[in-house]
Amino acid sequence: MVETRSALRHRVNKPAKIEYGGDKIACIIRDISVTGAALEISGIDRIPPEFTLVVPEDRLKLPCQVVWRKEFRIGVRFN
Repeated sequence: MVETRSALRHRVNKPAKIEYGGDKIACIIRDISVTGAALEISGIDRIPPEFTLVVPEDRLKLPCQVVWRKEFRIGVRFN
């Protein structure tokens, strides 16, 4: 398989939260780079196209845009 990402991703297992419209949904960051991440979450159908990813461990709040969806994962690009 040919890698088409613009930045190297690093595998992690880091808890985070998806925030939008006052809601907060727990998720796990499975891989991350400077340009985006793959998030594991149940119920991806309720995740909007854009949201804020909050990573308490790193004290980060990252605006995101969903670029792909699979059964229990979504891929996001950081805005």
